[in-house]
This record gives sequence, structure tokens and C-alpha cells, in this order.
Amino acid sequence: MSKYKVDITGINTSDIKVLKQSEMNELFKKYQSGDESAKEELINGNLKLVLSILKRFNKEKYNMDDLFQVGVIGLIKAIENFDLSYNLKLSTYACPLIIGEIKRYMRDNTPIRVSRSIKDQAYAIIKFKEDYLKTHGIDPTNEEIARELDIPEYQINFSLDALKEPMSIFEPIYNDGGDTIYLFDQIADKKELKQDNDMLISLRHAINKIKERERNVLVSRFIIGKTQMEIAESLGISQAQVSRIEKNAINNIKRLIK
Repeated sequence: MSKYKVDITGINTSDIKVLKQSEMNELFKKYQSGDESAKEELINGNLKLVLSILKRFNKEKYNMDDLFQVGVIGLIKAIENFDLSYNLKLSTYACPLIIGEIKRYMRDNTPIRVSRSIKDQAYAIIKFKEDYLKTHGIDPTNEEIARELDIPEYQINFSLDALKEPMSIFEPIYNDGGDTIYLFDQIADKKELKQDNDMLISLRHAINKIKERERNVLVSRFIIGKTQMEIAESLGISQAQVSRIEKNAINNIKRLIK
């Protein structure tokens, strides 16, 4: 765990009071009897718990002031729902709530906004894959995931990609010891794309003219994202046969476009 100091604007973190367990027990009794001032003391006396949790997060990547405020919301929820009969320390009960509140905030405030339904679908896919791996010792195929979650296969990669962090266009992607190639260098020029409209139309016509089996293999490989082995298993043929079908489909498309 990182050991850096968490700096919060407007707060001298070294002066934050830390309550003893006996003090907390008395304050909880007062709060649960209706004393709201006791609640304030409990919050202020446990702020260092929030600070200790913030050390787990990258201070260069996240605004610590924002995460601190969100973490305090988790602390407040813990205090409001805590019961001395749990026979637990407040910190044991509060930590999961504070971390959960922070992670929820981070998910909802990514640079690219993704709909809640897509995120939920992605988390469902991840959970199913983890459970399947524990049970069977291998990863499930996209077909098995789609069948279990009742979603189209192409939606699997789409949903998982939605959880990925955006990449800077100045991210280096290759360096052989000479000039560095950046992601920016690989971005197509829209002006050039406009000139390629005829090629796209020709490609669409060519795809529609090849055999249905060849077209289905190309869709499975390059749109759904299946491996040749997965396609082979679903069609009941060898991987070598899938490879030949894929190669023939690409060659036929090239011939039709010329």
C-alpha cells in the first residue's frame, strides 16, 4: 500500500482528532438516543479512517479533495447504520462502505460517460467469467456467455470495452530505438476517409456476394471477436478449416473489389 500523505484542501490532517474505542461507544449511545451532536463528533473523530483509505488510490490520477468528500459520505452512512450489538469495531464495518462509495463515484465520473445498463452488463459478464473459471478451470467462450446472460455475442466485447480507460492520442505505441510512433500517427484523416467512400461501397457489395459460410466466419472473427478455435467448435470443424475459409473469404473480397 502507498505511504504518501493525503493532503486535503482546507484541512490540517495532522490535527484531526482520533477517538478511543471507549469514547466512540459512549458517543454511539448518545447518538442512538437522539443526540445529533454526538454524530458530528463521531464523524470528525473518524476522518483519519477515510484518509487511510484514500492512500490506496493514485493521487496523480484522482482529485483527493473529491474522493475525501465522497469517502466521508460512506463514513456517515456507516455511522448512521452502525449498531454496538454488532460487536465490531466501527472501522471494520465502515471500510467496505467507504471504499464502495469511492469506487461508485469513480465509475460514475469517468472521462467518457457510459450508460449504467452497459456498465451493469459488463460487470455481469466479468462476474460470470470469474465464476465459470473457478468452476471449470477455463474461460467461457463468448457463445456460453451470450447464452447464459441472454445477450448477443457482439455485445460482450462492446460492453467490456466500455470499462476501459480512454487513451491519450499522444500515447507512444511503438519504438524500435528510432522515432517513436504515437497513437496520433495512427488516426485516420477524415478528408481521406471521404475519398474512400467508393471503396467502402465496393467492400459492402463484395461481402454480400461471397458465400454465406465465408461471410459468417468473417463476422464471427472481426465483428464478434471470436478466435478461430471458438468458430471451429461452434461449426464442428477443425481450426485449419476455419483458417482456410477465412483466407478464401478475404481473397474473394479482394478479387471482387478489383
